[in-house]
Amino acid sequence: MCSRVYIKESLHDIARRFAFSGQGELDGLVDRIPRYNGAPRLVYAIIIQDAGPETDIMAPVFAMAVWGLVPALMRPSDRRLPLINVRCENIGTHGLSGPAYRSRRCLIPVNGFFEWKYASGRDKQPYAVAMKTDVLFALAGIWEVWRHPAGIDIRTFAVITCPSNEMMATISKRMPVILRQKDYERWLSPDPDPSDLMKPYPAELMTMWPTGRGVDSLKNTGAEIIEPVV
Repeated sequence: MCSRVYIKESLHDIARRFAFSGQGELDGLVDRIPRYNGAPRLVYAIIIQDAGPETDIMAPVFAMAVWGLVPALMRPSDRRLPLINVRCENIGTHGLSGPAYRSRRCLIPVNGFFEWKYASGRDKQPYAVAMKTDVLFALAGIWEVWRHPAGIDIRTFAVITCPSNEMMATISKRMPVILRQKDYERWLSPDPDPSDLMKPYPAELMTMWPTGRGVDSLKNTGAEIIEPVV
């Protein structure tokens, strides 16, 4: 399960790395980036395919969204929790994720994510996971717009997971789907089923290291969270 991410780049760096996307709502996160302990229920910059306010032409654009997918048809009385992750194996046929997968896919820019090594209680060891080149990359996700009872539209998203690669398998059975840069356009396109893109990212291009337990608490937000421990 992917339930923590970190973003250490500035908004300018994010915009430059994903320069094919329109600025959209990116400036709305000016006070929230960098973020070293990113958890569900917080607002993130994601990239979606959408039409601009003065055109019907669909194009990639930054949008603000809350991590935790709420299906559009969910009623306030429903007790179902928002979807933090969605498994790639049944994403297209699952009643809650299928519609979004077929027409509302997104990119989630991050510098890395955290995973806890399998153990029990306090024995769980957090690891930070990133690219060996330490660059921004994109997780694969899906998004929805949910109408709050107050009449406010809230955009939400979930991270897609797949079986772990060789490196990640030493600490966890699953990992988030990471997309190659050359596949961004297709992932955002109207292609109804780009299932071949949802696979483990090559382990040789990634790195991970044990960190302190600061990431366990959302009260901790500083850069020291991602520092390695011996």
